[in-house]
Amino acid sequence: MSTDTGARTAADATDATEDAVGRPVGGPARPPRVLGRRAVVTAVGAAGAAVALTACGADDGREADGTNGSAEGSGSTGGSGTGGGTVLARTTEIPEGGGTVFKDQRVVVTQPTAGEFKAFSATCTHQGCLVSKVASGTITCACHNSTFDAATGARTGGPATAPLPEQKITVEGGSITLA
Repeated sequence: MSTDTGARTAADATDATEDAVGRPVGGPARPPRVLGRRAVVTAVGAAGAAVALTACGADDGREADGTNGSAEGSGSTGGSGTGGGTVLARTTEIPEGGGTVFKDQRVVVTQPTAGEFKAFSATCTHQGCLVSKVASGTITCACHNSTFDAATGARTGGPATAPLPEQKITVEGGSITLA
């Protein structure tokens, strides 16, 4: 007469084909999975594409030196300018001979000479990176070193072949508003 108490002995466990949770035990180990050439080439290609895209789009125009770099969140959106556009900055915030990149609005405002304000698209015409800074009369894109004239937006160097498109702004009461 045998009584089953529900306890397993060590011998019972080694003879079992499943553990208490139902996982297989014992038997030969599974061989490691080997990736084929196609899988490896695809993975390497995907990683290379990700690196290339990151390199071209990594510089989002952040240069927070306060005087001639980008302004993140500077100016208020939906401002009460005359055109109902976005108030970007006070005229005193744009340095003479320099400018400021407004990342969120994708616009760069320059002051080529005292009291003269210009605005251009901040999207570089080479590969679409955001320009990064304005200094000494030059707008620079740090992605591939394209340069543009701060007074006209004309291309002055680098791989870009087209000028930065002009943007419409209004200057009134010491405020610069994107139309």
